[in-house]
Amino acid sequence: METDSFSAEIAGQLYCHIVVRPLGRINHESYRGDTGNETSGFDRYTRTSTLLPHRRQAAHARSRRLRHGQREICAFEYGTAPAGSADLVIGHESLGEVIEIGAYVTRVKVGDLVVPMVRRPCPHNYCPACRSGRQDFCFTGDFTERGIKGRHGFMAQFVVDDEQYMNPVSKELRDVAVLVEPLTIAEKALIQVWDVQQRLPWSCPVTAGKAQAHCHRAIVLGAGPVGLLGAMALVKNGFDTYVYAREPAPNPKADVLAMIGAKYLSAETHSLEALASEVGNVDLVYEATGASRLAFDMIQHLGTNGIFVFTGVPGRKGPVEIDTDLMMRNLVLKNQVVFGTVNAGRDAFEASIRDLGAFVDSWPEAVRSVITGRFPMAAHRDLLLGKSGGIKNVIELN
Repeated sequence: METDSFSAEIAGQLYCHIVVRPLGRINHESYRGDTGNETSGFDRYTRTSTLLPHRRQAAHARSRRLRHGQREICAFEYGTAPAGSADLVIGHESLGEVIEIGAYVTRVKVGDLVVPMVRRPCPHNYCPACRSGRQDFCFTGDFTERGIKGRHGFMAQFVVDDEQYMNPVSKELRDVAVLVEPLTIAEKALIQVWDVQQRLPWSCPVTAGKAQAHCHRAIVLGAGPVGLLGAMALVKNGFDTYVYAREPAPNPKADVLAMIGAKYLSAETHSLEALASEVGNVDLVYEATGASRLAFDMIQHLGTNGIFVFTGVPGRKGPVEIDTDLMMRNLVLKNQVVFGTVNAGRDAFEASIRDLGAFVDSWPEAVRSVITGRFPMAAHRDLLLGKSGGIKNVIELN
């Protein structure tokens, strides 16, 4: 539920808005849901929440997924509160049920499950991306993000938002739809990979029974939820997929990858040189760790005509030494491309919802195994700020 700018955002637009009831929540001690200036008729959706005793907590709809980014926000390492607020209510990955719609709403109907988009456009008329509904490519940097940058997240009894930011989800995906938003990272990356690689004859020969990337090899750096979901997307696209992470096998992450036909290699047993030697020409690297030294060391092993995708945001640490001459030579002489990707547009959300359904059809146990723990509300502090185990932990809420 938006609070600090609620009136300004929906005044004059109520007919295009919907009301979403989060199917669960993690609340926040010092957050108040009413600011005294809400638009008449919607005051009942802005009541004060029952709040938890940590200033920057997470919220979700039905169940709350916890990932590294939430820990950083809770530790005050990342995130910006809305103007005029001392607090940031987090919770940008959410699932909710539509309980009310405005007269002009056509995208969703009452009873639908929806996953909301995170980023909202900047206010500048000269930003072509935001004016085109592609705020994920905002030129000005003045965008806001629910639960992350300048806007409160989804921790409230109700959420009022414009239908254009809602993505309907099949009720068959209810138990795993919390994975839609993190999967959009890989979906957006792959959309861009296929666009960028039109620069050269990169397409594989059309072969019956094989996906479009069946002749290419990909490496995923990191076996967290973003890495595992990225591996699923790569395998679905036909890539011969390898995942490189620290923990030696056997382990639950390696088990998930075995279920989907990807290969797991540990840094404990394989150097990057050994990894590259086993893979052969590395066509694609999907970085999902936020570890800059590892990523830049890996760039040295990117293959001819290869493409490297950064998705992680490293913390502020000391500088690392890299061989810039080698990197530049490879980029030029091997026709390589490196790009970063953040946030996602509607195309990536729709692809994520579609592919998550395909993952469940193909690898139901693997998808379920990404969520390794479901916990009561009382466990929130350890999960957010402690040393919780497992791949993805979920707090289940009523």
